Amino acid sequence: MTFVEFEELSLTLGVASLILLMVFILFQLSKESGAGRYGTFVIFLALAMGIVGFAAKSVIKLFLPI
Repeated sequence: MTFVEFEELSLTLGVASLILLMVFILFQLSKESGAGRYGTFVIFLALAMGIVGFAAKSVIKLFLPI
């Protein structure tokens, strides 16, 4: 495994673990604040947009020749 492959794998796993941590934190926040269904939906929608952006970056890198 080269250093570049290790960096890419580490970045992906690190960001994935941070996303899971953010999901847990946002779930606790919405539950403790009494945000309701709509508030919880909006909170997770914002997180989902960030996740989609990160995933789109990986997909775009696969299709663009460098």
